[in-house]
Amino acid sequence: MTSPTVLKRLGSALSIGLLTASAAMNAAAEEKDSFSIAWTIYAGWVPWQYAEDYGIVKKWADKYDIEIDIVQVNDYIESINQYTAGQFDGVTATSMDGLSIPSASGIDTTALIVGDYSNGNDGLVSKDGKSIEDLEGETVHLVELSVSHYLLARALTSVGLEERDLSVVNISDADLVSAFQTDDVRHVGTWNPLLTEVEGFPGATKLFDSSQIPGHIKDLTLVNTETLADNPKLGKALVGAWFETMNIVKADTEAGAEARAYLGKLSGTDQAGYEAQLAGMKMFWEPQMSVDFINSKEASEAMDSVRQFSFDKGLLGQGAMSPDFVGIQFPDGTIMGDEGNVKLRFNDEYMKMGAAETL
Repeated sequence: MTSPTVLKRLGSALSIGLLTASAAMNAAAEEKDSFSIAWTIYAGWVPWQYAEDYGIVKKWADKYDIEIDIVQVNDYIESINQYTAGQFDGVTATSMDGLSIPSASGIDTTALIVGDYSNGNDGLVSKDGKSIEDLEGETVHLVELSVSHYLLARALTSVGLEERDLSVVNISDADLVSAFQTDDVRHVGTWNPLLTEVEGFPGATKLFDSSQIPGHIKDLTLVNTETLADNPKLGKALVGAWFETMNIVKADTEAGAEARAYLGKLSGTDQAGYEAQLAGMKMFWEPQMSVDFINSKEASEAMDSVRQFSFDKGLLGQGAMSPDFVGIQFPDGTIMGDEGNVKLRFNDEYMKMGAAETL
């Protein structure tokens, strides 16, 4: 559910900050009344399109006398690149990519909405192995430097192995399912809906999935910190629209079923397919659920693990001498990393307003 190809992933992480950070930072800080948010297809983000199509975003934007344009971008990494370049005021992204692309590029970014975390939607599947230990000396195909790569690293650590104990081969997500049907590809890491397809291969075994590392693969709606500070109405409108949508999507009603069917169609599947993807996620249906999670020890420990992986793989940039290069601020004000370079912030202020219905 992250990078479509390793080339795009490397290009975005290592070069875009040098080209665009200064321009984006200068353009962000101003009071304005029109905003744009980029999103890409994934079960945890597609509700933004429902909220747009059914007038929920407009309703909340009108409440604050602003305009919000919800824009689908077909390429996930490109959407984050464009946000980093200042072309969007916000973007949907995982916590790892939010850290390694805009934040590492110097763009002060706020996680306004913590929507969910992967709770089984990402996994490792083998034709031959029955446990992670069976991967020792083997070759695993996955989208390199994606959350699948991170998942593999965590899985190996859980059994005392390291990445050097096996080989990792990069493969495009578009090619992964067909490759797994060949004799040469025996072990893969991927995400839904691809995970369901490879897991259904005769004799295949799911060795490890994201439910075993709860909270590590967080799905966020990010906004530029300076833009949010100058335009608090944007934060209120987005949070209000998101959780009103969540209230519809979760409902065991005809309206809820219709919403999930609509989201399934947008996702290239149907209602049952979309509901299956929801089952592999820990959804924060209510704002207080998001607030409780992001203030938990579990959430901070997960981010520490993510930043360590990002540093080890060079995703924080050439100037990063340690995982502390980018400061990460949590809602209670504590900072993980460089206090002088805080570029990723988890702000629960607006979600708290939503929980108290004071938006």
